[in-house]
Parts: sequence; C-alpha cells; structure tokens
Amino acid sequence: MADCDEDPAVLSWAKRYTSNPQRFEQQVQDALPKLIYVQQVASEHGVAGEFAFLPWIESGYRPIPGHNGRPAGMWQIMPATAAAMGLRVNGRYDGRLDVQSTADAVMKLLSRYYDEFRDWRVADYAYNAGEYKARQLVQGHGLPPAAPAIPRWPVHNITREHLTKLLAMACVVRQPGRFNVSLPVLAPSQHLVKVQLPHSMPLARAADKAGMPLDTLKDLNAAFRNDIADASVASYLMMPANHAQQFHDALLAQAMNAGDSTDGGFANSFAAAESGPASSPNATGSRPATHPVTHRVAQGETLWQLAHHYSVSVGDLQQWNHLQGQAIRPGEVLMVSSPQ
Repeated sequence: MADCDEDPAVLSWAKRYTSNPQRFEQQVQDALPKLIYVQQVASEHGVAGEFAFLPWIESGYRPIPGHNGRPAGMWQIMPATAAAMGLRVNGRYDGRLDVQSTADAVMKLLSRYYDEFRDWRVADYAYNAGEYKARQLVQGHGLPPAAPAIPRWPVHNITREHLTKLLAMACVVRQPGRFNVSLPVLAPSQHLVKVQLPHSMPLARAADKAGMPLDTLKDLNAAFRNDIADASVASYLMMPANHAQQFHDALLAQAMNAGDSTDGGFANSFAAAESGPASSPNATGSRPATHPVTHRVAQGETLWQLAHHYSVSVGDLQQWNHLQGQAIRPGEVLMVSSPQ
C-alpha cells in the first residue's frame, strides 16, 4: 500500500502518533505479542501487512468489552457482524474478544473484500463503512486511481481517517528513524501460541500453572466471561510460548500424579499448539546454524518485520548486509543470521 510521502494526511498522522516517542514505543511494546500474531495470520491469508495495525486503529489492541449492543474486542466487531463471522457470543463467552478466532475471521473477511474489489484501500473502507457502502462507491465511481493514496470519494470523515491512520502506522514501521522512534523486537519465547485446555478451570488457576500474571492471561483470553476458562466453549488458551510450555508441564505432572498418564493425547497438545501461525521459524532449539540463513525479500516486507521473523535486531541485519538505511527491495536476498 501507499508509502509515507504519497499523501500529506498520512505523514501528518504518522507525526502525531510519534509526537511522544517514548510513549509510542511503550504502546508498541505492550501491543507487540498480539500485533505479531495478527501479522502472521494476515500473511497466512495473503492480506496486506498493513492490516496488522487495524486493531491499533480500532482499539489500541485492547480487549474492549461490548455492552448493550455496542462493538467489542480489539477489532470492534458488532454483534450482527460477529454472527455473520461465526463468532459465538453468549453469557459465558464473547468470541469477539478471542484473539485467535477474530484474527482468522477478520483476515478471511479482508481477503474476500480484496477478491471482490482488487484494492486494499477499498477493503479497508468496506471494513469501516460496510461492504454494501463500498460496493455502492465502486458502482458509482469506479475503482479509485493509485493516487492520491486516500481516494477522493464521498465518504464519511471517519472512514477516510480510518484508512489514513492505517497507512500512517505502516509509514512509521517502514521508516522509524525518520520519526525518532525505535521499534521493539519480540523474543520467540514471547510469541503467542494456542495451548490445549483439557478441562474447564478458573483463569487464576491457569495463570498460576503457567507462571504468568493473571491480568496478562485475562487480557489474552478476554473472551471468557466470569473469570472461568470454559473448555465447553473454547478448548484452548492463548499465552506466550514459554508460559504455554510451563502450563502444559504443570497439567501433565498433575495428571501423572493422579495416576492418569494422559487423557487421550494431552501429552502432545503443546506440540500441536506450536504448529500454528505464532510459531517462530527461528525457534529450533539450541542447535547453532552451520551456515548463514538467507531470505529473499517479498513485496511489502520491511527490515523490522524480518528482524521479528528471525529474532535478530535491525542493526544486525544492516551490519550483515552492509545496509546504510532501512530500505530493502523485493527480490533482494538478505543474510538473516550471523555470517560467522
């Protein structure tokens, strides 16, 4: 999608987001586990990487509860939309706050919008203003030209600003140095994974077994109401990989102490959970690589994304590939592990 200088409004919002660099960096750090997970799901569905920032625009990646028919979750999904997406909402569980289910459902929706409109900007308008409104605009005005980046269509200011903010966040990630910010990197052990929930339990007990703060676990699993992880409505919990391993080990030890070696494959549940989009291609144990690893740059990829993907720093990538800045080109082959 559009770069920083293709529309003044995009650059203006990028500067607003980073007006306080320290606060911005902390906000990114707080959102990073969910952001990286969403980015990986977007990639699985072939959705433009900029949409990893959609929950930032909608909610700041916070699991906002929906009351009295209002939108809910980090994607701000309305009850009727949730039903169309197949997300369960009842007194015990609100699927609009489920990190895994909503990421998958929204990316499927955006992919379908793109298949229809062939323009990611129109897909964003469809998400914000509704599919029917986007279809009306295309029928009345045709697809928008590539420039300006923000189409000059008769839409509500909120819809136009929604796309502007999305492109502005992508702008900052592409050129963080331009805005005097440093983007954090998430260690593989902190990447989110699904871990099997063999039976219902209080979230407080699950947090204790996982060795993580209760507030953090509740934030990642906010779909469960009443502070109970109800296995009858969702058979998994989301948590960082290192805590998922601890949770798995604690439950397995409990089962063995009770004289029940496993319950039909529970011993392998963690391994299965790790195979999803949150697994890291670099998390291969302690064996060192015998040869430098290379990566061919795909369209739209940035150094920051590659640093996350391979669990290295942007500075390392620059040093190993003799890069003066952060600009990389599609098709370029980069060294993504130490040449030594």
